[in-house]
Amino acid sequence: MTERTGIVLLILGSLLLGFRPVPGATGGQRPFFEAREKQTGYEGPGPDEPEPKDLKEVRIGYFGPSDPGHPQGGDIWRAVNLAVEEANAEGGYRGLPFVLVPGWAENPWGNGVNLVARMVYVDRVWAIIGGIDGPSTHLAEQVVAKARLTLINPASTDKTVNLANVPWMFSALPGDHLLAPALGDALLKEVGAEPFVLVSATDHDSHQFLLELGKYLARRNASPACRFEFQSGGDNLSELVQKSVAARPKALAVIAGARDSASFVNELRSAGFEGKIFGGPAMGRRLFRERLSIKAGSIYFPAIAGSCASTDKFAQGFMTRYGVFPDYAARYAYEGTRLLLSAICRSGLNRARIADAVRELSPWKGTAASIAWDPLGQNRIPVSLRPVSTGGAATAVPCN
Repeated sequence: MTERTGIVLLILGSLLLGFRPVPGATGGQRPFFEAREKQTGYEGPGPDEPEPKDLKEVRIGYFGPSDPGHPQGGDIWRAVNLAVEEANAEGGYRGLPFVLVPGWAENPWGNGVNLVARMVYVDRVWAIIGGIDGPSTHLAEQVVAKARLTLINPASTDKTVNLANVPWMFSALPGDHLLAPALGDALLKEVGAEPFVLVSATDHDSHQFLLELGKYLARRNASPACRFEFQSGGDNLSELVQKSVAARPKALAVIAGARDSASFVNELRSAGFEGKIFGGPAMGRRLFRERLSIKAGSIYFPAIAGSCASTDKFAQGFMTRYGVFPDYAARYAYEGTRLLLSAICRSGLNRARIADAVRELSPWKGTAASIAWDPLGQNRIPVSLRPVSTGGAATAVPCN
């Protein structure tokens, strides 16, 4: 093989693998294109379809628990209902009321997909709001990708939801790729050259956040002194807590769901650890605050812009209506729903045009939160590290 032939084959191989040489570099490679910088549009049939006649209501699917008392999804359901009520009070869709069509299964991968398909093909909804975490949102996404129907993800920060490049998919929250660096920066600033411990749960969302945090720490040439993992939903954390404290870290990072994070933090403080604790976005949920010991001390998490306010119109209205302050998931569920309903009023009842209108309404400045879509349809507003408001009370503000 000649040298020229080898070079040609190398270039062809790089292109086939989706990579190209970095100009001016030797041996380095970079992606042929960055998916998050490329918007995938829809050019197929549908935008010219006429609006159906004789409708009495405009149905919106909701894939999540329709129980206000549900520990993970209750506040999301409340917020979505509040947005629909307000839109109807303003006239609905040209005089027709918006109506939520809920469906949920505690094991979404069991019967959940059937419920989403029923919303689309039997109930004939015009868009869907859901799910309540990464796995349930991925499930709903599989259905809407085939049905060509807008899906608003109100609560998951899993960035891979949007990396599927489905033009119907919109995430109201920033992804883990924006949240993890904020946490990593503060953690490394706190510990300097001293050791820290990283503890994570095994659930899907914690794993996805951990991947992004690991990438960021690697870029900073940093790594924990000890790295531990525990089973989500497990009750016996004492041994793991003792191992964590025995490493004598200056700070500790806990990446887990709201319930698991609270359980681990409470055990950690009971074991005598007095250092700062850093966590993932789940520490911004009301469930975490309610389960937290009043002596939990200094805890920090990546807060999404505007999610800590307690004096704005939305926070006060939510408190008056439900007796609790909204957490970030409630805020963005509300605002994502308001944006969606406004898009329907703007586009008319046409599935393809609804998705276009959702994209065109960005940037969106609402009473509860702001939304600015990146090319893949994920919110990209700023993130900063904030302390958790401790004390365990449901009426505590989300963060200080």
